[in-house]
Amino acid sequence: MAGPKPGSSAKTPKAGGKKKEVKKETGLGLTNKKDDNFGEWYSEVVVSGEMIEYYDISGCYILRPWAMSIWETMQVFFDAEIKKMKIKNCYFPLFVSPGVLQREKDHIEGFAPEVAWVTKSGESDLEVPIAIRPTSETVMYPYYSKWIRGHRDLPLKLNQWCNVVRWEFSHPTPFIRSREFLWQEGHTAFATKDEADTEVLEILELYRRIYEEYLAIPVIKGKKSEMEKFAGGLYTTSVEAFIPNTGRGIQGATSHCLGQNFAKMFEINFENEKGEKAMVWQNSWAYSTRTIGVMVMVHGDDKGLVLPPKVASVQVVIVPVPYKDADTQGIFDACSVTLDTLSEAGIRAEVDARDNYSPGWKYSHWEMKGVPLRIEIGPKDLANNQVRAVRRDNSAKKDIPRASLVEQVKELLDSIQQSLFDAAKVKRDTCIQVINTWEEFTEALSQKKMILAPWCDEEEVEKDVKTRTKGEMGAAKTLCSPFEQPELPEGTKCFASGKPAKKWSYWGRSY
Repeated sequence: MAGPKPGSSAKTPKAGGKKKEVKKETGLGLTNKKDDNFGEWYSEVVVSGEMIEYYDISGCYILRPWAMSIWETMQVFFDAEIKKMKIKNCYFPLFVSPGVLQREKDHIEGFAPEVAWVTKSGESDLEVPIAIRPTSETVMYPYYSKWIRGHRDLPLKLNQWCNVVRWEFSHPTPFIRSREFLWQEGHTAFATKDEADTEVLEILELYRRIYEEYLAIPVIKGKKSEMEKFAGGLYTTSVEAFIPNTGRGIQGATSHCLGQNFAKMFEINFENEKGEKAMVWQNSWAYSTRTIGVMVMVHGDDKGLVLPPKVASVQVVIVPVPYKDADTQGIFDACSVTLDTLSEAGIRAEVDARDNYSPGWKYSHWEMKGVPLRIEIGPKDLANNQVRAVRRDNSAKKDIPRASLVEQVKELLDSIQQSLFDAAKVKRDTCIQVINTWEEFTEALSQKKMILAPWCDEEEVEKDVKTRTKGEMGAAKTLCSPFEQPELPEGTKCFASGKPAKKWSYWGRSY
C-alpha cells in the first residue's frame, strides 16, 4: 500500500517528461480467507486495511488515522449525548497508589493479575511502587468523598476519555484484547438507588445505539450473572455481540450499578434533606476501542474491511478511469466537480488521482480499506453526464445521472448502512439456538452456537458448566440474561442442574 496518498482534488498528470510506470498488479489481496482461518484473516485485515500497525511491545498497537477517525465519530456522538444528561468531562491521573488500589478487596482481586506497576525511576527503585490504572474507581472515589458533603452536591456525574493498561497475558488481539486501550469511563454518584438504576439503563441504551446505529452490529441488552459482574459492583448490565465465524460472544460495553459498596470503602457520605447522614449510590460505565474490532470481525470479508457509512472517514472514493485517446482532462475535471458536489452536501468524499496506479489497483486498494461506495468516471460516463457507483458491501453497480447525484448517493449510503445491519442480524440470529437439556447444550456448543437456555441462576451451577466444558476452545459461560425474556413455562427445569429454572440466559464461549 505504499505510494502517495490520494489528493483532495483531481489533478491531470503532467505532460512530457519521463512516463511513469503504472502499477496494474494489485498485490493487495488477503492471503487468508475469513471462513478458513479467521484468526489469521483478522490479523491480516487490520494491518492491510491500515487500521493498526504492530508495535515492538507485545499486546500494544499503533492506531492509525483510519481507525482513530472511527473512534472519533463514536466519541462525538456519545459525548454529545452524555452532555445532554448533564454529565461533565474531567481527567484523573494515570497513576494509582497501592494503598488506594487495595481499599476495595473484591475489586482489586478482580484486576490484580492485570495491574502493571512502575517500580523504578531512572536507575533507582521507587520506595513505593505505583500502579497504572486498569480502571479508575479507586483513583477517583477518594475525591468524591472530599467533594460530596450534602444533598446539594448530588448528583455528581463525571466522565473521562482516557487510556487504561491491563497487562493481559492471554492471546493479545488488536482492538479486542490489548495491554493498553482507549475508552471512556463514566463515574456517577446519586442520593437514591432509583436514580442510579435509571441511569444504568440510559447509558446502556447509548451503547446499543453505538453498536446498532453506527457500527451496524446487532447486540443483546441484558444483565450479567453474579459470577460475571464487575468486581465489587452490585450488578452489571451489558450489550453482547456475537461473532458467527468463531462462535464466540463478545461483551460490547458495560454499565454497572456499584450500589453502596465503594461509598462504604471510600466514605462517600452526604447529609440528606432531613439532616441525616447517608451513603451515595454509584454507577460506572465504559466502552472502548474494542468496538472497532467487533466491527471488523462482523462486517469484514475476503477483500478486506467493510466500513458502515456512518463511521467511515471516507464514505465515497472517486476514481478516474481514463482510456487511451479519452478526454483525460475532462474526466479529471468531472471527478473534481463530483468531489465538490458531494463535499458541499456533507458527504465525506475523496478523489484518488494518483497517476502511477491503474484504476484496477485503486479499486482493490479502497476495497481493502472498506470504503462504502466507489464512484468511477470514464469516457462513457462523461459522454452520458453520469457516474458509475459501486457498493462495497455487495458489489452492486448503478449508473447515476449527475442531476440526482447527491440524492442518490445519500440513498445508497443509507441503504448500505441498513443492509450491513440486516445481514449481520440474519447471520447472528441463525447462530442462536434455544435448548432445554445438557445434551442439547453440548451439541449446540460444538456447533459454535449462541445458546439460550433455562437456568436456575445459581453460581455453583455456572461454575460447574465452566468446568464441564473446558477444552481447547475454552469453557462456556453465561453471556447475559436478556432483558427481553421469553416466556418460561411453569415446571421448566434448568438445563444444567435439573432444578427449577428462574430465567432464560445466553451461554457460549466468549472473547
